[in-house]
Amino acid sequence: MESLRQQKVNKLLAKELAEIFRSESRSLFGGGFITVTGVRVSPDLSSAKVYVSIMGGSKDKNVIFKMIEDQNNVIRKKLGMIVGKQLRIVPELMFFIDDSLDYAMKIDALLKK
Repeated sequence: MESLRQQKVNKLLAKELAEIFRSESRSLFGGGFITVTGVRVSPDLSSAKVYVSIMGGSKDKNVIFKMIEDQNNVIRKKLGMIVGKQLRIVPELMFFIDDSLDYAMKIDALLKK
């Protein structure tokens, strides 16, 4: 069970990361549409699992995800500049692809047959 502090930090990080992806999408990730679907921070607030959904763009999802992983330090630095006054330590970010939307569409298509 997550503590209230973890829940607040999850929401804060999700909101600010979504804003970073929105504003920096064209310059860092080649214009892909990236959505932060969830953030799970560890109990000691030192690391965070960030779940992203990647849609559209001129590039493949895996290519855009590789760009996200390559820019991890830049993203963390930008995040630190935004939330530095609220968090003592900016969590280490680990990115994962959230394919729940693709899975739901696949199940929906199977049910329609």
